[in-house]
Amino acid sequence: MQLISGKAVSADIRVELAEKTGKFAEKFGRVPALAVIIVGDDPASHTYVNNKIKGCAQVGFRSICQKYENGTPQEEIADCIRSLAADDGVDGILVQLPLPKGYDEKYLLSLIPDCKDVDGFSPTNTGLLSMNTPNTVSCTPLGVMHLLASTGVELAGKDAVVIGRSNTVGKPMAMLLINANCTVTVCHSKTKDLARYTRNADIVVVAIGRPDFLKGDMVKEGAIVIDVGINRVDGKLVGDVDFEQVAPKCSFITPVPGGVGPMTITMLLANTLSAAENRLS
Repeated sequence: MQLISGKAVSADIRVELAEKTGKFAEKFGRVPALAVIIVGDDPASHTYVNNKIKGCAQVGFRSICQKYENGTPQEEIADCIRSLAADDGVDGILVQLPLPKGYDEKYLLSLIPDCKDVDGFSPTNTGLLSMNTPNTVSCTPLGVMHLLASTGVELAGKDAVVIGRSNTVGKPMAMLLINANCTVTVCHSKTKDLARYTRNADIVVVAIGRPDFLKGDMVKEGAIVIDVGINRVDGKLVGDVDFEQVAPKCSFITPVPGGVGPMTITMLLANTLSAAENRLS
């Protein structure tokens, strides 16, 4: 069994991003800029936003953080997004999710132009991915693909199972694996006898949000297991995979923390640089 270190892969990519940012600045006279909008006081969301701001600083980006209290009129936030969308000095815009109750997530996200949609959530970017002509890809699934690539294992022809069907992880993850010529099965809360599918899979990606869900008897020997889950149990971060049971059976597995998590923000930075280059080239 070998651990796939998201920290190590992420660190290497960020070094490359910093170098590319320097070249971008020489060519265009400025650095890429990412704008983040956060509403409310959810501690986890603020931690994620702070890490995104720190990531921008690490690779040399300019960051903009617009903070709003819960209860701020939705149109005030909408006007902020419109202003950022019209600002030629801003290359990427993201709204930190989840939003507090009472806000129309789809409406606010729809105000972000496709060319500045660095989360890869827009219908256009989702559609392009499904056609295997991706522009901007959702950050977490894109990070998973980099982690899989780091193993050196050829993906074409492999049987893959994705547990979870969210628009942000499960669905784009399945599309990326299909585009890599895997045979993909998507499982979810309504799947009957889920273990029947996972036991035959060469690759299992778990993004279901249930701590220690995937057990040792649900995977075959030599499988690659990617744990997207981040759950807090008794003050400790754990994934969707029962690591102690599953790891001994794997050829490769990601830990939690230190696996997929570090890659998500790194892919956000990579998407921002690509968006900047595409807009200005």
